[in-house]
Amino acid sequence: MKPLKEKISITIDADILERIRVEAERDDRSLSQYINLIMREHIRNIDTAKSND
Repeated sequence: MKPLKEKISITIDADILERIRVEAERDDRSLSQYINLIMREHIRNIDTAKSND
């Protein structure tokens, strides 16, 4: 069973959005998939940093 997903609306700076689009295309992912990937990695990094404190 796939994880549950929720639709949201966010505002992103134009330069950041363009960079994310480029990277998503380079990684052959949709924009949503790529944003999920980088957010998941960021959260993992936060958790790792907290574990090392």
